[in-house]
Amino acid sequence: MKKARTYRLLRSLLLAGALLLPALSSAQRLLTDEARIFLVTCSPGQALYERYGHTALMVIDSDLGISEVYNYGIFDFSTEHFYWRFVRGETFYQLGKEDARWFIDSYTYGKRTVNIQELHLTPEQKDAIYRALIINYYPENRTYLYNFVFDNCATRPYYLLKNALVSDSITSTYQGAEGMTYREFIWRYTPKGSWGDLGINLVFGPKADKPMQGEQRLFLPEELMNYIQAATFADGTPLVEDSYVHPFEVEQLPWYKTWYFGLSMLFAALALLSLYDRRRGARTKWVDYTLYTIYVLLLVLVTFLTFFSIHPLVGFGPYLLIIPSIHLCARIIYLWR
Repeated sequence: MKKARTYRLLRSLLLAGALLLPALSSAQRLLTDEARIFLVTCSPGQALYERYGHTALMVIDSDLGISEVYNYGIFDFSTEHFYWRFVRGETFYQLGKEDARWFIDSYTYGKRTVNIQELHLTPEQKDAIYRALIINYYPENRTYLYNFVFDNCATRPYYLLKNALVSDSITSTYQGAEGMTYREFIWRYTPKGSWGDLGINLVFGPKADKPMQGEQRLFLPEELMNYIQAATFADGTPLVEDSYVHPFEVEQLPWYKTWYFGLSMLFAALALLSLYDRRRGARTKWVDYTLYTIYVLLLVLVTFLTFFSIHPLVGFGPYLLIIPSIHLCARIIYLWR
């Protein structure tokens, strides 16, 4: 079953797609009875935006020569004002269609595991899903406003399946991260102690500490993969007919690459500087002013994200006090009498 790949599906447009399905249902079948549909889940990569894995949908119909992956993770760095839009949370992604073999080979070349789950569906259900994908791939439908938590590459395939199979609902016994907070859940996929881990905690506010319930936890690809693996139809028939799945492996950093070690070195350097300043009777002001500038810029960033962006989990939190606390404790040595 070396076939692969379908990515990110439109949620707001899923409703439009679902409404169109009845009108299309009487049309000629698009797939043969031998067609197969897969949920494809790719393991994390090295880049920060690849740390959480990726989800796609793959359609294979050898009789018709169809070998397609639908990918909801397409974005373009060259888009006008891309970084400004990214900071504001107004990043637009789109649905892409790729050759399945090319998709799998590209992830394999990047040393990322491609997990495949063949869905146990009737010919009619496969046709309904494929029609919904085609509708969502129309030029006027394929672009959507990306949201890391609520509308992304994992949620769109899930809601596409859910809407296409609305006449035969699915349930899952998989509990997984039920009751965990968003912050705790995201920690699982960020190398413990990495600088990315610190950055996430600096900008995440109290909203990230709310527990997730039900479908809220399906925004991360591995969780969706596990949920689908344990899913059944109303009559008890498993949703997954065959599968090749492996748990995600998160890189473990050596201690000297963690932010714990980095900030410990910052404390040690500031403490030695304070001793030196105390001996000579003068304070090295430029170091303090540099750190003050960093604090202000960080506060400005978090303030902007909190009040002027649509990112869902950002806000003021206790992690913002880490570096100022280190700075204050180290400089007390100079002020101590």
